[in-house]
Amino acid sequence: MRVLVIGANGAIGKQVVQKLKDTEHEPVAMVRDSDQVAYFEDFGAKTVVADLEQNFEKAFDEIDAVIFAAGSGGHTGADKTIIIDQEGAIESTDLAKKFGVQRFMIVSSMGAGNPKEAKQIKHYQYAKHRADEHLKQSGLNYTILRPGGLTNETGTGKVNLQEHISERGTIPREDVAATLVHLLNNSRAENQVFDLLEGETPIENVLD
Repeated sequence: MRVLVIGANGAIGKQVVQKLKDTEHEPVAMVRDSDQVAYFEDFGAKTVVADLEQNFEKAFDEIDAVIFAAGSGGHTGADKTIIIDQEGAIESTDLAKKFGVQRFMIVSSMGAGNPKEAKQIKHYQYAKHRADEHLKQSGLNYTILRPGGLTNETGTGKVNLQEHISERGTIPREDVAATLVHLLNNSRAENQVFDLLEGETPIENVLD
């Protein structure tokens, strides 16, 4: 499949593109600035320059699947969270439907299922929640992945993937990326929502 990675220049997105290159899929990295293109072209990945805050419809040309890994980041205010994490994801869902995309995966957040219970960054959880719910109702073949606290540690290749995890925890961004790529072709991940933390199950064995 030709897979559009939205938020490709982010910490998770970069690793998703790299890992997709090692599969039968063809990643297309969507980046906001032209100076970000060279990073991906250096290892043979295709790119499209498009901005979630502008018209980015051109990015969906001849795309079979979408992995939405974009995020406003912790250094921005609530306005950017709404624009990127909520409205950017909602518009991406609508464009995917318009262009006949077969598969849509999104990086959400543990706690987005019930944002009223959030103790911190409540606006972020609400934004993720609204994006997730819109995707669920879209009719697209979706997977919503809700990782715990993200770290920059080297991935272990082992995770805890369940429909709901009650305890809190963390997960390396590398393992989030690897899980997304692994679940792309897994029929048991279709139209499902999963929490994700570091754990003991090898990623290649999840949902077996």
